Amino acid sequence: MSPAENIPAPTSAKRELLLETAWALFCQNGYRAVGIDTVLAKAGVAKMTLYNHFDSKEDLIAAAMAKKSGEILAGIEDVIAAAGKSPERRLLAVFDWLAGWFGSKDFTGCAFIKAVGEYTVAGDKPREAATAYKQALQNRLQALATEAGLKAPAVLARQLMFLIDGATVHADMKADATFAAEARAAAKSLIEAARP
Repeated sequence: MSPAENIPAPTSAKRELLLETAWALFCQNGYRAVGIDTVLAKAGVAKMTLYNHFDSKEDLIAAAMAKKSGEILAGIEDVIAAAGKSPERRLLAVFDWLAGWFGSKDFTGCAFIKAVGEYTVAGDKPREAATAYKQALQNRLQALATEAGLKAPAVLARQLMFLIDGATVHADMKADATFAAEARAAAKSLIEAARP
């Protein structure tokens, strides 16, 4: 890791406002459909303020995604911690979090999956930010599977990610939160099959 990567991103009230505003607009309307002027008008900040913090719209998107990724992963950790000490229950708690998300009034599908659909070239900053979030979640699932003593934890973590992403797409497409429960039931079967 280079020294520059160890320097935390600058924070300011206006930067945070831009990130929150941009995220809400991108989730509602898509990344490419929302222009910088729309973000600025909604946030009530000047263009110079935006470019004091971000080099481009893609930098703004990637920063908003990184911020939201941290918040989501922290929320998942809270649900895992509340599940108690049983390693398998802690692993299934991720699907309990999914159910809460699907049932929320703000659920509009996965903005990270949508970013990959809109930014299709390897190296696109939003695509890289989406990949980093998905990899972090998969790594956490693998750690939980390892903690539970399950066979082939890396394979199981990938399979659980397939369930999460598939359920998310279908819950969004069909406006049906019950896909979380179905994904949880499938995850339970995979976990049982992975017991030594």
